[in-house]
Amino acid sequence: MINVGIIGGSGYTAGELIRILMFHPNAKLDFVYSTTNAGKPLSVAHQDVLGDIEMNFTDTINPNVNVLFLCLGHGKSKAFLTENKFASHTKIIDLGNDFRLEKDSIFEGKKFIYGLPELNKKAIKNGQFIANPGCFATAIQLALLPLAEAKLLNSDVHINATTGSTGAGVSLSETSHFSWRNNNMSHYKAFEHQHLGEIGESLHQLQKDFKNELLFIPNRGDFPRGIFATFYTHCEESLEDVVAKYEAFYKNEPFVTVTTTNINLKQVVQTNKCIISLMKKGNRILITSIIDNLVKGASGQAIQNMNLLFGLDESTGLHLKPSGF
Repeated sequence: MINVGIIGGSGYTAGELIRILMFHPNAKLDFVYSTTNAGKPLSVAHQDVLGDIEMNFTDTINPNVNVLFLCLGHGKSKAFLTENKFASHTKIIDLGNDFRLEKDSIFEGKKFIYGLPELNKKAIKNGQFIANPGCFATAIQLALLPLAEAKLLNSDVHINATTGSTGAGVSLSETSHFSWRNNNMSHYKAFEHQHLGEIGESLHQLQKDFKNELLFIPNRGDFPRGIFATFYTHCEESLEDVVAKYEAFYKNEPFVTVTTTNINLKQVVQTNKCIISLMKKGNRILITSIIDNLVKGASGQAIQNMNLLFGLDESTGLHLKPSGF
């Protein structure tokens, strides 16, 4: 069994890790670290596990766990790893943004691999330290990587993507209160979202000469979870040829489905799936990409990376069905 430790245990991503790991056939929770909830049952913060797991939060760590998930606020993982040392065999998966960019990927001699399995699977399998991608970054990269590999990203890409309220984290803010978020919508960080850096690095990995702009408008949705992203860009290829390229790129990827039908967010919520829809209008390709921001966009992908690190089938413990109604 893979002994698992979770740091930052009271947030949404930790809650999703617990929910999925409870039923993972090859993993066992060793500890869930939370200084604010130490000694209290996990169900105090994660009411969905009440009756399913008898475990308390702790303010002590076991430095010998097989894998450690860091579910801390952005910028806090480096500080935690500086202050707390783990065994040489411990694999670390960071769900924050501390190590995602190439310039930040080496920390105390440890090389963090960018953990998008559909792009870096071989490196992940041979790695020990993983920088889990951001949620918007996951949805956007999966939508664009096949075009980059085919060297077809030759004009600006217009991106409009809406995320659920859980994307803002557990801590309350002016725009996360129910009374503000319900029946409301707004955009934020237009053209300058922090995930653009990691997206650009991945696209350049496949298409070195890509130098056009990613014109990204992130939106706040009035629903709890999921990302619905639409893209359009210039493309002279026929729809049939584009679909063939996407299907070939994702042929061996268990969580990505390509279609030409209209898709909706309920098809992926509570799952590790990404569904990509392709349509053509004249010389423009329209791409729609949908994921659950907490699963494929965070904790599910982190478990997918754990599976790869330990030589398991990457879909182990992640056969999750959405509810369409």
